[in-house]
Amino acid sequence: MNYSINSEIAKIFNHMAFILEGLNVLFKPRAYAQAAEAILAWNKDVEEIYKSEGLTGLKQIPSIGQNLAEHIEEIIKTGRLKEYEKLKKKLPVDIEGLSAIEGLGPKKMKILYDKLKIKTVADLAKAIATHKIAKLEHFGAQSETNIQRGLKFLKTNTGRIPLGYILPLAREIEQKLSKTPGVKKVIIAGSIRRWQETIGDIDILAISDQPKKIMEAFVSLPEIQTILSHGPTRSSVRLKIGLDADLRAVAPKSFGAALQYFTGDKNHNVKIREIAIKKGLKLNEYGLWRKEKNIACQTEEKIYAALGLDYIEPELRTDSGEIFAAQKHQLPRLIPHGSLKGDLQIQTNWTDGECTIEALARAAMEAGLEYIAITDHTKTLGIAHGLDEKQLAKQGQKIDALNVKFIKEKINFKILKSAEININKDGSLDIADAALKKLDIMSVAIHSAFRLSKNEQTKRIIRAIEHSLVNILFHPTGRLINRREPYELDLEAIIKAAAANRVALELDCFPDRMDLKDTYVRQVIARGVKIAIDTDAHHPEHFKFLELGIGTARRGWAAKNDVINTWPIKKLLKWARK
Repeated sequence: MNYSINSEIAKIFNHMAFILEGLNVLFKPRAYAQAAEAILAWNKDVEEIYKSEGLTGLKQIPSIGQNLAEHIEEIIKTGRLKEYEKLKKKLPVDIEGLSAIEGLGPKKMKILYDKLKIKTVADLAKAIATHKIAKLEHFGAQSETNIQRGLKFLKTNTGRIPLGYILPLAREIEQKLSKTPGVKKVIIAGSIRRWQETIGDIDILAISDQPKKIMEAFVSLPEIQTILSHGPTRSSVRLKIGLDADLRAVAPKSFGAALQYFTGDKNHNVKIREIAIKKGLKLNEYGLWRKEKNIACQTEEKIYAALGLDYIEPELRTDSGEIFAAQKHQLPRLIPHGSLKGDLQIQTNWTDGECTIEALARAAMEAGLEYIAITDHTKTLGIAHGLDEKQLAKQGQKIDALNVKFIKEKINFKILKSAEININKDGSLDIADAALKKLDIMSVAIHSAFRLSKNEQTKRIIRAIEHSLVNILFHPTGRLINRREPYELDLEAIIKAAAANRVALELDCFPDRMDLKDTYVRQVIARGVKIAIDTDAHHPEHFKFLELGIGTARRGWAAKNDVINTWPIKKLLKWARK
């Protein structure tokens, strides 16, 4: 699949949505944004679809109608879109850079351009330094402060990309290289194999008896922008998405040592090499040596065993206590991939999702799940067209009817009635208890007042957790990777409250959330608090993100029973009723 063409089309549509919203155009911005999201989530090459099926094939993509299909056709044929170029003249700013700043939306950007001719992040920084923004109507000192905070956060961004947006491309490259003549094995190592939440580069190892051929195949990949180096056993390239990728070809006898070396993070590897030295050994990427004799090199398991350690799973190789635990035979039995039975946060077209309840349910079945919870937003979240009590009741009737339909079709699948209940500023909930009692599982989340003080925000969340009907706190810290900092809060106090009230904390595994992050997962399960791994799905393709959540849970030392949606539905519902 050519991920670059899908990404380029999605980028153009997102930019058009930004400009149109800045121009106060109704309806169109949402249409373009939904189309961009659908294209990014689509697991097929848009250009290949067009070549084989034309406009008809493009219109099979969710959110793509005749007009947008014709736009895609124009981009594929000409490499440009005339309508987009016309729009850019109306708001000629660096959308990519400026839209990444929290607190600076399209309408504010339009004002800044009209009044101060701000086009770039540098222009914005100069305007803030001279306090020109605070003087503008609709802005003020607080708004300027918020934008300045967002700008500062942007500058600390390392340029790393969320794993979920890189993993499909990495696997595509892995698959292509595996088909090269003479190749016996290809594996992605480094931070991807450790399931880190963000990725700075891609490390690939291969066993091949014809290394020159795999190097030629690697530097010839269509995903490559620049060849940085090209050798007989090692090559480095710059990918079109902006990341570097390295390929190393090694002999079979050294593969285990190389994989261990190129998987663990720096601190883990330093500690492992120190253990080897204390035993009179030397560990490097070619093997574990006693003088001139290589005593362990073909598998990672043999290397760790030779050093007196239990095998350490890749996700744990971060020098965070895993080596001591391996010495004492105290490593956790990590939650296995594929062990989730349900997804407990899903948005439908009743609010800001893209598909019907039934379409999402059937997509979940195809993903191997046994149940889902429908968690559309509630009434105070106007931007998402949140549901009120009457609408929730109507949706509940629809869910009941679908469950009956599945029983008649002899499908063992259950849709749970739920909602993403909004936590008000004072910690109260925006839906009446009488309506909440009709839900199967009840989850809460913050969607406003992100800038409360640490004390206020903590009290707000704890009050919601202490509500007798609440089961899960969604995306607990509110962060968006590379886009928004977490709320200021006392997480330890929230974990204690969750433990006292038997409330689970969510690991929202949408790629740019990954909230809770791994270190927090470890704190949560150490307190005996359960977690829920959910996709926050707005589209059928989003169920594939569940594996990201499991990867992060494993990094946080979570076992299967720590995660409530690994349970059968009867056990889950019994727990939810508490």
